[in-house]
Amino acid sequence: MRTKICGITSLQDAMIAIDAGADALGFVFYEKSPRYVTVSQAREIISKLPPFIEKVALFVNEDAKTINETCLSTGSTLAQLHFEADDALYEELIVPYIKVIRAQSAEDILQFSDEYRLIDAYCEAYGGAGKRLNIEWFKDVDCSKIILAGGLDPSNVADLKSYDFYGVDVSSGVEISHGVKDKNKVQEFIKNAK
Repeated sequence: MRTKICGITSLQDAMIAIDAGADALGFVFYEKSPRYVTVSQAREIISKLPPFIEKVALFVNEDAKTINETCLSTGSTLAQLHFEADDALYEELIVPYIKVIRAQSAEDILQFSDEYRLIDAYCEAYGGAGKRLNIEWFKDVDCSKIILAGGLDPSNVADLKSYDFYGVDVSSGVEISHGVKDKNKVQEFIKNAK
């Protein structure tokens, strides 16, 4: 499974994740998040990263212009959209993007089944808040285009291998505190996922 370490707020944490084998890093451009980074902070971190790492910019309720400009300005390679958007917004995006499904039921995970998508647990606040989805929902579902998020940590990620998810996404499950990663947890999470 490919791994994304989300909520990166420092170059040190970015390099911890990369050195441990992360495929992608997530940068949160949502001001209400405790892991929020400014455009200039993200640009500073991303400018120092090695090649072949996906840099994912996370957005909530933003317009296409802001998403495009933020990604281009920071060097982000993928926009992750944590909100319901209309077709017009997707048509205006000039950067690659991935939709996020905030699942409340087993039926929800079947949305956009022909696309790569990230599935997270629904909660009032955006982001899964460490809440775990019912893994039984994914039994007999083609998970090859699903990136699973929500409530994952080093102790439970290996349990997902039989589902053949495209990838997994973690933030709070590998942290010391909001926005500060624990090196050992990051290493263990990625080792167990792969």
